[in-house]
Amino acid sequence: MISMVMVAVGIYARLMKHAEAAMACLAVDPAILLIVVGILMFLITFCGCIGSLRENICLLQTFSICLTIVFLLQLAAGVLGFVFSDKARGKVSEIINNAVVHYRDDLDLQNLIDYGQKEFSCCGGVSYKDWSQNMYFNCTADNPSRERCSVPYSCCLHAADQAVINTMCGQGMQAMNYLEASEFIYTNGCIDKLVNWIHSNLFLLGGIALGLAIPQLVGILLSQILINQIKDQIKLQLYNQQHRADPWY
Repeated sequence: MISMVMVAVGIYARLMKHAEAAMACLAVDPAILLIVVGILMFLITFCGCIGSLRENICLLQTFSICLTIVFLLQLAAGVLGFVFSDKARGKVSEIINNAVVHYRDDLDLQNLIDYGQKEFSCCGGVSYKDWSQNMYFNCTADNPSRERCSVPYSCCLHAADQAVINTMCGQGMQAMNYLEASEFIYTNGCIDKLVNWIHSNLFLLGGIALGLAIPQLVGILLSQILINQIKDQIKLQLYNQQHRADPWY
């Protein structure tokens, strides 16, 4: 059921919007990714469900092998991400910088960046001046945009009792130095904030990874137990056919 919902959401997202900005930032269309993952999940769970109901060894073995491959791929991704953390950080930096460039191209991407900057109290990739990479916020003299040398409102420091958000609060912030700008906006980049968050929540991430791994391992174990039981029943039936006798007597 979950896989079917994922496929439906992916198809809806693909039909309703083409997500060009997401393609430029992530190199993979999230809608297509959702559809592919949903289809693969459906096929794997279908093999496990029908295989157990029909006691089909072929389907159960397919289910067990697929779960094992998925588990090993997740394990390899985690190990490689830990060993090659510098390359992983570089990839994250590339994604964030591309997202900054395409900030105005997609409303969903814009909302995602704004949420991330407000949640992590950061601005840009490395610093708030990264917003000069965006054509609308670019700080060059020949930029005709009204947002020239500005940063998004999500970079701004807001008072706790502020009822109305000033969306123009980031106007001209890139023209200020770090000390001056820090009185009005977050000057630290989101990359370091994200890395620090990961380091401070390793136990939480490990718990999530363990929570994903345990059902897979249980599924592999139970499918192998059921396969062995089916094989034992087949051997018993063959034995009975050969000896033409009731095995209980």
